Parts: sequence; C-alpha cells; structure tokens
Amino acid sequence: MDLSRRGFLQAAALTAAASGLTVACGGGSGSGGTKNGKNLTLWYWGGALSDKVVAEAKTHFSSQIKLTTASIGGDFKQKLTTTLAAGTSVPDITGIKGEDIASFLPNANRFLDLNDLGFKKISSQYLDWKTKLAQTEDGKQIGFPIDIGPTALFYREDLFAKGGVDTDPAKVAELVKTWEDYFQLGVELQKKNPGTYLVNNISSVFNIAVGQGTQRFIDKDNHFIGDGDHIRAAWTTAVRPYTLGIDAKINDQTWNAAVGKNLLTELGAAWHALDIEQAAPQTKGKWRVCANPVGPANQGGSYLALPKQCRNPEEAFKIISWILSPANDARGFTDAAIFPAAPAAYAMPAMTGPDAFFGGQKVIEVFGPAAKAIKVAYEAPADAAVMAPFMTELTNIEAKGKKPDDAFKDAVSQAKQIARRQGVN
Repeated sequence: MDLSRRGFLQAAALTAAASGLTVACGGGSGSGGTKNGKNLTLWYWGGALSDKVVAEAKTHFSSQIKLTTASIGGDFKQKLTTTLAAGTSVPDITGIKGEDIASFLPNANRFLDLNDLGFKKISSQYLDWKTKLAQTEDGKQIGFPIDIGPTALFYREDLFAKGGVDTDPAKVAELVKTWEDYFQLGVELQKKNPGTYLVNNISSVFNIAVGQGTQRFIDKDNHFIGDGDHIRAAWTTAVRPYTLGIDAKINDQTWNAAVGKNLLTELGAAWHALDIEQAAPQTKGKWRVCANPVGPANQGGSYLALPKQCRNPEEAFKIISWILSPANDARGFTDAAIFPAAPAAYAMPAMTGPDAFFGGQKVIEVFGPAAKAIKVAYEAPADAAVMAPFMTELTNIEAKGKKPDDAFKDAVSQAKQIARRQGVN
C-alpha cells in the first residue's frame, strides 16, 4: 500500500476538481470475442484485492474460464474512463474505487445490472449501506462490494501511559467521546510528551467529521449544501486542533517520518493500520485502537463491476461472487488489511485473532461495531469535486497561516463555482 491509499480522499477530490467526473460517452466494439467466451480479463489496482485470492480464482475456475488479471498502476479511474469511452479493450471485470462510484452512476448503462445475474439473492450478506452506494435510483446495481473503511482512533499506548492515561481501549474511548474531549486530552498529553502532536493535519479531522453525518455537499435534489450548518460545524471541528497547537501540519511527503516519532494518534480507516505498520515498523506493539470521537465514518472501500462488454456475464459473476465471498473477504483482511463488506467475515478466525502490531489487541472488536454503525449519506456524482476547495483551504490555513473564517468563505465560493460547472443547482 502506498500513501495514496491513506490520502485518497484529498487526492480524489483534487483530481475530480481538475478533470471533471462524468464518464464520457462513446461507441466501440467492446472487449472483443463473443458472449459466453472462455477468456475473461480482470482489472484492479494494487491493494484492492488479495493477490492470493485472485491467484486461486484463476485455478478454481480454470476448467471453465481462462482468467487474465492486470494490476493497473497510475490513475485507475482515468484509464478505466478512457477505455469505456473508446469501447475497445474493455475489461470483462473491473474494480471501481469507492470514492469514484458516485461518478459512474449517471452512466450506469456502461455496466451490467448485477441483480440480473443473482446479486439480489446474496445481497443480504453485505452491508446494506455499502451496497446502496453502488445502486442507481431505479435500483440497478452496478457494483459488488469489495471492502469498506470504518474509521477509528489509532493511538500510541506508550505515550498515553507516559501522560498518565489508562491505556485500555475501552477506557480511552470513554475519554474521547466528543471531539472536544479528544482535543483537550491531546493538549494534556502534549504537555507530558513535548514535541508531540495529536493529529497529523486538520484535513484528516474534516474528512471524518463530514463523514459522521447524514449530509455532505450536495443533496438528493442536486442542490449545493456545502455552505450548510453541518459543513460549517465540521470545519470548526477540524480547525480546533490548529488553534490549540496540537496539529502537526503534516503532508503526505512528511507523514512516513512523523508517524513513528511525534504523533500521539492517527484518525483513519481500518486499512490505515497497514499504513502505520509499514511506515513505522519499529513501533510494533506500541499502538492500540479505540472508537473515534462521536462515531464512525467510512473512508474508502471499493467495488467490482461488469462492463456491458463483458463476454461471459454469468461466469464473470460467479468469479466475483467467489472472490468476494465472506470467507475470502476475511482472507483479504489477513493478506492486505482489506476490511470486508460482509459482516459474516467478522466472526471468522482470520479476523478475530490478536494483532501483534497493536499489542495483541483484537482490533475487530473496534472495527466490527464501527462498520455496522456507519450512517448513510447521499453522495452525489460531483461530491468529490465540490469538496476539493475545502481541502485546499484547510491546507492554506496550515501552510500559509490563512485565517480560518476567510478560508471557509473562499472554500464555499470556489465550491459553488465548481458545483455550477458540474450542473448542480
């Protein structure tokens, strides 16, 4: 996993603002071959699926299908969008990142309805809120859930202990029930651990604060609501660590060096555990996880989809159903910290064992309940693009000392302009 996986929301938002979000229309002859073909192709990106499970799928289905897989580097969405528009060399099965799924829904005719292939019969195995995010208003299901990103609070047990805090995850969760509780704890811990900071940057707080609600930047009637009280409240929450001096003001380029040295906590999704472990292996055993303030949000989590050019939809659906079965989902968590969208996986041995990096803690006891408690919020196709100015202006506060109120006004003004260009009222 690279840092883009950790910083995906900001990167996706900025990319969306620059390039637009609509899948282009275009003709073409499809991926070649004929229906009921024996050759199928699968596109995904590094870290999207368990490579071990994908390799086994090739063998498992070898008597019926030759499955060819490609791990696509670079801007996956742009490459997929371009290929779909051209209509040639289209993969039979493709991944779609969670932050991109809303932008593909207006062009759902580019994909097969998975309900026609049997998804409706097994949909109850997957979290309903996750399933619905890949569903059109008229009920067409274009995405089969791969994973989700329930958030929690990662914290340094050793630094908390040095600050005189009971480090048991349940006790820490009690101490940080509200954002203000969390920030005040950070102030106290910083005094006991000079040179440390509570949060890596205020954008990470804003992402989660927005995600904890039931509204984002555009409502279901396609109206801009990025100037609403809920966004202003998330902004105020995000700026608080900056004003208290507990914000490390870290960007992606400096995060690796900081995470093992002067960060007291990290706010992030379940998959963020692997980021921390890879960046700071020397801190093994020193981290713990508890529920984050207020409640969980979701960050990331992707889908598999079948473009309309799929040469053998029935077999392709069998393949993705097998790869994303609860048992194989649990293996994905073991292999690459890919948190399953199938709750049945949460009780399987692959997910219920102790995690040595987190001091032997059974982290599923935190992430499992978080996954089920995530609130559903409508995410419009233009949501990521409209969010981008807010992320930029939060960075301007940290990097340039811009006044928070001025930054918010500018963010709203820029977001409204982007919204109008995207056809939002």
